[in-house]
Amino acid sequence: MRTTPALALLAVLTASADAAAVPHLAKKKAALREIESRRSELVDLADRIWRWAETALRETRSAQALADYAEAQGFRVSRGVAQMPTAFVAEYGSGRPVIGVLGEYDALPGVSQKAQAAQEPLEPGAAGHGCGHNLFGPASLGAAIAIKELMAAGLLRGTIRFYGTPAEEAVGGKVYMARAGLFSDLDVALLWHPETETIADPKSSRAMVDLVVEFKGRSAHAAQDPWNGRSAVDGLELLTHALNLMREHVKPTVRIHYAITDGGKVPNVVPDTARLWLWIRDFERDGVEDVLARVRKAVEGAALAAGVQSTLTVQAGSWERLPNHAAARLFHANMVWLGRIPFTEEEHAFARRIQEATGAEPKGLLAAPAPLDLDPEPEGGSTDAADLSWIVPTAEFQATTAPQGTPWHAWPVVACGGMSIGHKGMIYAAQVLATTMVDLFEDPAAVDAIRREFAEKTKGVVYKTYVPPGPPPVP
Repeated sequence: MRTTPALALLAVLTASADAAAVPHLAKKKAALREIESRRSELVDLADRIWRWAETALRETRSAQALADYAEAQGFRVSRGVAQMPTAFVAEYGSGRPVIGVLGEYDALPGVSQKAQAAQEPLEPGAAGHGCGHNLFGPASLGAAIAIKELMAAGLLRGTIRFYGTPAEEAVGGKVYMARAGLFSDLDVALLWHPETETIADPKSSRAMVDLVVEFKGRSAHAAQDPWNGRSAVDGLELLTHALNLMREHVKPTVRIHYAITDGGKVPNVVPDTARLWLWIRDFERDGVEDVLARVRKAVEGAALAAGVQSTLTVQAGSWERLPNHAAARLFHANMVWLGRIPFTEEEHAFARRIQEATGAEPKGLLAAPAPLDLDPEPEGGSTDAADLSWIVPTAEFQATTAPQGTPWHAWPVVACGGMSIGHKGMIYAAQVLATTMVDLFEDPAAVDAIRREFAEKTKGVVYKTYVPPGPPPVP
C-alpha cells in the first residue's frame, strides 16, 4: 500500500492551540491533504460533466465517469440501482457507523453557456449546468474518497457510501432510491449544494406533488360537424380556469404551476386529447394534500362540463425537508475552521461583470461562511433530498459557486461552474463534507445527538412515497 498523505500528516502530531480547539484535528488535516492531492482530477471530472451537460435520466457519461472514478479508488460500485441506469452506489469499509454522502450530476435544458462573464451559449438551445450539479457530484465523491483513504490507513472505522443520484431536476431520483430502501441502513446522510453563499442550511423546503391530467374526447371536423366532437382541450381550459380561480382561495404558502403539454394539433380538428403537467407545493404535506383533493374535484368537474373523460396521475412528489440542527452545528464549526473560500480579485471581478450584466449590485462573491441561523425561513423550492430526511437524519450545506443576486437555473451559474469560481467552491464543499465526516466517524456522541433529534422529530410519522410503482418516466 502506498504511503498516503494521511499517514504522512498524522505522523506529525499537532500540539498547537488549534489542536485543542478543533476536534480530531490531525485526521481532518489528513482528509484535506487527500482532497488536495486529487484537486486536478476532481476539477477535470467536474469540467467533463459540465461539457456533457446531460439532462435527467440521460446522464450516461456523467454517471459512468463518477462511478468509474470511485471504482478506481477502491470502492465497491453497484450500478443501475433503483430501476435507473444512471443511478449508482459506491461503498467502502464495513460496520458502523454507516455514513452516506450524496452527489448529483443532471443538467437543465436550454441554458447552455460559455465559461465567460457575458451571456453566450456554448451550443444554442443545448442544456447546461444551471444548478451547478457538475460540481455537486465530484465534490461529494472527493470527500468520500478522502474518508476511504483514512479508513484504508487504519485511521477511521466504519462504512462510507457515496450515492450517485440522478434526475433531481425532473423526477427526483432520490425518491426512487428511497423507495428501493437504499438509504434505510444509514446512520447519517450528508449533502451540499452549489449556491451564492456559504452556509450550513437547516432550512425546510416546500413539499410538492407532480401530477399529469389527461383528457380524452372525440374528434370531428371543427367547421363541418363540430357537434359530433367533444373537445379534450375544452376540459383542459376549464381546469386551468378553475386552477387560476383557486389561487385566490389557497394559503399564501401554496404554489400552483402548470404547463400545457398537449393543447391540440391544428385549429380545424376538434382535439380528442389534451394534457396538463401540474405541480402543487406548500410548506407542509398536509397543505399539499388539501389542495390536491380540491384539484381532483376540479378535474372531475371540468371533464363533466366538457363531456369528456379525465385521468389524474400522481407521477412524482417530495415531502418537505426535515432540518437537523445538531448536524448543522457540525457543518458550521468546520466551515468556521476552514474559513473563507480563497477567491482571487480576478474571480471577484468576473463575478462583478456577471452581476452588472444581470442587473445585480456588483458586490462580487460571498467568500466567508455566513452565521449559523437555526430558525431560518423555509426555502421556496422543493427537493428530492427532503424525502431522504424523513428516512434517515440528513444534513445539507451550501457553498458559494456563483455571484450573489444573479438568477439561478440560468447562464451565470453555468458560466461560473465551468471555471475557477465553481472549482474553488467545489473543493471547499469537499473539505466541509470530509471534515464533518471525520467528526461523525470519530465521535459516537455526535452521531447519537443527530439521531436523537431525528427520532424526536419523526415520532409517529410514517414515510410514504408519492411515486407510483415502476421506473421513473424519462422526461
